[in-house]
Formats: sequence, C-alpha cells, structure tokens
Amino acid sequence: MTQVILKQAKIIDPSSPYHNKVMDIKIENDTITQIEKEIAAPSGFEVVNISNLHVSKGWMDSSVSFGEPGYEERETIENGLKVAAKSGFTAIALQPNSNPTIDNQAQVRFVLDRAKNHATTLYPIGALTKGSEGTDLAELFDMKNAGAIAFGDYKKALQNANLQKIALQYVQDFDAMVIAFSQDSTLKGIGIANEGAVSTKLGMKGIPALAEELQVARNLFLLEYTGGKLHIPTISTQGSIKLIKDAKAKGIQITCSVAVHNLVLNEEVLMGFDTRYKVSPPLRDEATRKALVEAVLDGTIDCITSDHNPLDIEHKKLEFDLAKDGTIGLESAFSALLTVLPMEVVIEKLNAIKRVLNLENPTIATNNQAAISLFTTTDNWTFGKENILSKSKNSAFLGQKMKGRAIGIYNNGQLIINS
Repeated sequence: MTQVILKQAKIIDPSSPYHNKVMDIKIENDTITQIEKEIAAPSGFEVVNISNLHVSKGWMDSSVSFGEPGYEERETIENGLKVAAKSGFTAIALQPNSNPTIDNQAQVRFVLDRAKNHATTLYPIGALTKGSEGTDLAELFDMKNAGAIAFGDYKKALQNANLQKIALQYVQDFDAMVIAFSQDSTLKGIGIANEGAVSTKLGMKGIPALAEELQVARNLFLLEYTGGKLHIPTISTQGSIKLIKDAKAKGIQITCSVAVHNLVLNEEVLMGFDTRYKVSPPLRDEATRKALVEAVLDGTIDCITSDHNPLDIEHKKLEFDLAKDGTIGLESAFSALLTVLPMEVVIEKLNAIKRVLNLENPTIATNNQAAISLFTTTDNWTFGKENILSKSKNSAFLGQKMKGRAIGIYNNGQLIINS
C-alpha cells in the first residue's frame, strides 16, 4: 500500500464537505485518514505537489476494449489498465469483443484474474448472445455470478426483437442490465459515414440517422413492455436524444451514453479521408454535435465514454471503406471534454456509470476508501503521438487542442502518476 499526501489539491466532489476547497489529503492503507489545510509529511510518505492539482471521485469509463484474449497485438489487459490509470480512470467496463468472446463464466473469470492487483479496477461486460452473433442468449446468470456487471454485444445491434424482449425479461430475475447498441443493419447497409453533405461530397455511402433512431425507438418500446433496465450506449443523433428524453419523462428506466469523439468532432474531419475518424456510430454534422453537448448539459445523456477501441495498423491504415471502425480514447478523454464542457459536468458524467450500475463511489472524506482521480484544468496543449500510451495508435484526437490534463489516480492502495 502506497502512503501518500496530496498537497494543495482542489477537491471537486459535491457530496464532500470539502467541495471546492483547496486542502492537503493524507492517505494511509487505502483510506483517507486526514484532510486539512496543511499536513506535514511523515517519513515514508510519497508527496504529490503539482501546480493546479484537482481531485475528484474516481472516474469510470463505461466502454473500453482491450483485445486480450485473442487480439493481444491491439492491447493487453495489463498495459490497458496502466493506460487507464495514467488517464485518470479508477475503473473501466471491459467490452466482450475479444477472441473468444466473453460469453461464459470462464471468460469472465479469465479477464478478472488478469486484472488482479492493478490500480484500475476492471468490470467485465458479458456478451448478450453467444459469440455476440445475435442468435441465442449467452449464459447471463452464470456470468453475473462470476462478476459480469451488464450484458451487451459490442457495436452489434440485436436485430431479433423477440430475443431482445426475452433478454430484458430474463435479467430482471437477477437485477441485471442490458446494453443495447442501436443501429438497424439493413438501413446502415454498406454505409461508412454520416449521410449528409460531407458523405455526398466525398462519394461515401451514407449511414442515415434513421438507422439509429428506428432501433432506439424499438428498444424503448420493448423496454416499456417488459420493464427492467436498459442502457443505450454511444447515441449520436438528435432523434435519439428526443426519443430518450420522452421515455425518461414517462418514467421508463432508460440510461444512455455518448462517446467523447461525437461530442468534440464533427463529420468535417473526414474531408481528408483519414481512417482514424472512422467510428461507429459515425461522426455527425455540427448541429448534431452541439445538440449532443446540450443533451449532456440538460441530463438527457447520463454518461460519457471514451469508447476506447484499439486497432492495429493492419486494420486501420486501409482505404476508408475497408478500415475497421474505432478510435482509442482513454488518454485524450478528459482533456478533450474540457474543450466543450464545464469541468464539473465532465467529472459528473465520468462518474455517472457507477450510479447506473449501483457500484460503490466513495466520497472524498476522512475514513472513506481512497478512490481518487487527479487532474489539472488550466493547461492548454495539443495531443500528439508522444501522448499515446496504448499499444495501438489509432487516435482520432491527434493534433487536437486540449485543455487540462489527467495526472493519474490513487486507487486500490496504489498511486499511479502519468509522468
């Protein structure tokens, strides 16, 4: 256990009696033992003294892919968790899109075992269907008992409405949540970019907003029929925002997230045919980007995710229509968000998935467990290759202006600093 004193840290935690105060924080054996204006550093303590240091409850990313097992060339669990820690995340939810797919209790236990003794806590998402193929439900109850926190097929919409209905009904027996990526595959077709002026100019096959909205509407109807809890990840259209807002007004238990890149970037970046910007759902127009930011501010969108998806160069540096969808995002998430949202909102939305999943989220107060993210807010800088910590380098944020920096975390008795 690392014994630490955080010097002159501004505490951003509305649930804490020290919210918005600049304090010294003493951490011993994974517990906050003292918070005072000034604390002398005893021998054996590591002192963190950084200009403009801020701390908050530890952030959690609701959608992270690593690759292991099967795609270790993209990212390993060990290095991925180190990247997450240095990017300010005390916890991540791991997507099941490995090889083999995380669709049974043995696979859940494997990734949990690989994540032991790391500063960042890993929570596995189990595949909703066997092999994420959309045909038969996976071993949901067994995976829940093994440690899976929710169930969904990464970037694959369940086209079978009856199977979606059965899943929503079944998981209520053990208080689990279904994650439903929403995109009608027949409407998407061979589309590779947002349907609009830019895709027309570039001669790219478009993906209409309707492809997402039709599936969102269907899934909300199913949820209203079955009851239970549903999370719709990475929404990207104005129609989806309205549908979810209306459903929440009805009292339906629906939550949703948006990806950092859909909040910060728009389809104009595709003009250079750079496949780093090929993501799913696609980057939309500027009016939609602004609408997504507003939906974060008004609470319609519950969570923000980096939607971190490492891909090796063989799958990314190709013609645009052949390249795989996805960007890494852990390293850039916090600083990119500060360019479009107030700092307090960013912190809240990076914490929100814990509330959605009923996970512990200890307040920054004495005698509480220390699960803390460390960051600054005033730095202005440009994200470059030297800032990429992941094995894969497919970042949509290279060359983007950034604000503030994720410094690291204290979690699970360990201090990790991005030096």
